[in-house]
Amino acid sequence: MSLRKLLIANRGEIAVRIMRTARAMGIATVAVYSEADAHALHVETADEAWPIGPAPARESYLRIDAIIAAAQASGADAIHPGYGFLSENAAFAEACAEAGITFVGPPASAIRAMGSKSAAKALMEKAGVPLVPGYHGEDQDPALLAAEAARIGYPVLIKASAGGGGKGMKVVASAGEFADALASAQREARNAFGDDRVLIEKYLTRPRHIEVQVFADSHGKAVYLNERDCSIQRRHQKVVEEAPAPGLSPERRAAMGQAAVDAARAVGYVGAGTVEFIAEGEDFFFMEMNTRLQVEHPVTEAITGQDLVEWQLRVARGERLPLTQADVPLEGAAIEVRLYAEDPQKDFLPQVGRLDHLRLPDDLPGVRVDTGVRAGDSVSIHYDPMIAKIIARGADRAEAVGRLAAALAATEVVGLPTNRAFLAAIANHPAFAAADLDTGFIGRFGADLLPAPEPADDRTLALAALSILLEEARVSATATDPADPFSPWGLAPGWRLNRAAYVDLTFSDGGARLVVRAHYRARGFALDLPGGTLEVEGRLEADGTMEARLAGVKLRARVVRSGMKLTVFAGGTERLIEFVDPRRASIDATGTAGRLVAPMPGTVIRVAVEPGQSVQKGAALVVVEAMKMEHTVTAPRDGTVARVLFATGDLVDEGAELLVLEEAG
Repeated sequence: MSLRKLLIANRGEIAVRIMRTARAMGIATVAVYSEADAHALHVETADEAWPIGPAPARESYLRIDAIIAAAQASGADAIHPGYGFLSENAAFAEACAEAGITFVGPPASAIRAMGSKSAAKALMEKAGVPLVPGYHGEDQDPALLAAEAARIGYPVLIKASAGGGGKGMKVVASAGEFADALASAQREARNAFGDDRVLIEKYLTRPRHIEVQVFADSHGKAVYLNERDCSIQRRHQKVVEEAPAPGLSPERRAAMGQAAVDAARAVGYVGAGTVEFIAEGEDFFFMEMNTRLQVEHPVTEAITGQDLVEWQLRVARGERLPLTQADVPLEGAAIEVRLYAEDPQKDFLPQVGRLDHLRLPDDLPGVRVDTGVRAGDSVSIHYDPMIAKIIARGADRAEAVGRLAAALAATEVVGLPTNRAFLAAIANHPAFAAADLDTGFIGRFGADLLPAPEPADDRTLALAALSILLEEARVSATATDPADPFSPWGLAPGWRLNRAAYVDLTFSDGGARLVVRAHYRARGFALDLPGGTLEVEGRLEADGTMEARLAGVKLRARVVRSGMKLTVFAGGTERLIEFVDPRRASIDATGTAGRLVAPMPGTVIRVAVEPGQSVQKGAALVVVEAMKMEHTVTAPRDGTVARVLFATGDLVDEGAELLVLEEAG
């Protein structure tokens, strides 16, 4: 079977990654894009690109008709769905077949069999694969579901029957929480997958999440390519993935691998798939099968030396698997983390905005970076906020951990908050080094991974001040814009009549005002800092990189300016502070304390109250959805709803006031 032109029905880093392999195989590539992605990296990377609709995914990347039409118009003879969107949609696979286009994935029957978690568990039960106690039935009556939860015993886990990625998944600790959690899980499932059916399972307290990569061809052969440990999760979304799973014996690896292959064979599987297990002690239980390429497939590629996308394309062409089970390698160790635009200090709320500065560590030994964005691109409200996947490989796990830590230390993002520091805290944590892994890792070590913010230290202030002073010295006075507070005219430093030459630089750090007095010296400056006076000197490059000496200690740093904000990168840390224009009398008050505001840009999907209604502290008021995740705004105190300022379906900006709550009584 020929495969000359491939359309990738996806966006972002996975589309770029698939195109890389296709190009190496001599296959032409076709991108599709929404209006929001007209200038995206995957569009620029493809040989050609076709528009398929407006920004919302349901009007573009989830439109089967538009994607099939683009494939036919471009002459593509195959479609790769990537992951997410339509990758596990049986109707899409069928539409490809009806149009005479090769679907790079399993047959629709296999997708359908495994697409419902409930049906898949029923299949596995018949095949003798152990299952976690739970309810996987078709009857979705809320009363029945509540009764089943009580039978199983709390805590229980509500899971969307379709899809994955943590969407439509809720842990319920008691019967009193069940109804609200069920409604929320069903809404998320309906929005993400168009299917609000759920299943209920016993929630294990210290489980590990171990998944097995399987591959099957159309000639009846199937193998497993070892396993991945994906135990470190937040809200059931994988944060760290590694291969092989630490501490897994060869015997247990073989048992889980064989169970995964048996699961694939049971549904006539073809192509790449992942069978997910939850393990506790010596037991393991089938969870689900993802009938697509996984986000974390690079760690499997790293330990096997195989290109899984190439395997997919060869199997789609009707070729046999390139390796037998006995020939599958397992060399070294690899770890992947997902760099997201989200704010860990605000309960990991997704962030949107422009990437003013982006440096990814793809030039370090043993490090691979998969990304779909560049500096200057924007993270949109409409799609997943992942910026990049960072993968570190080593001869053993210890080397992989060290390389991962170094890669995260070298990562720089300016323009919006990210989880970089959070990921670095995991990579440097003693429990992670010791492979003390389970799904409660983040909750158990939360205080270490998310420490309370501290004031900017003297080093940060010194580097920020030095960058401003060096920029002043570098720019010609005649070429400077007087309206620029970083210019010599804004700073007005240097020579003074009848007094020592100094200048005061004012910074805002989390609302606190800090003044650094810089005294001019023959070489460099003496800075009066909160901790004392520090002699500094340095050299500034155009990209913000500095060769600095602080009290004689040499170091390299980068200070990136974005408007009045300065982001200081030094020694693997980052700190954002604001330079205050000396001509301003005060810092403008922009806080939203005490107001009921949208925590992120998004869509109002539920208004739970109406004007005049009395509410108690903690009551749900408004639910905002962005990037397929819900956030509920609750009442901070008892009160009466005076006004509701938005309706269901309205788009809101971050910080927009949603309603007015008057004091009770």
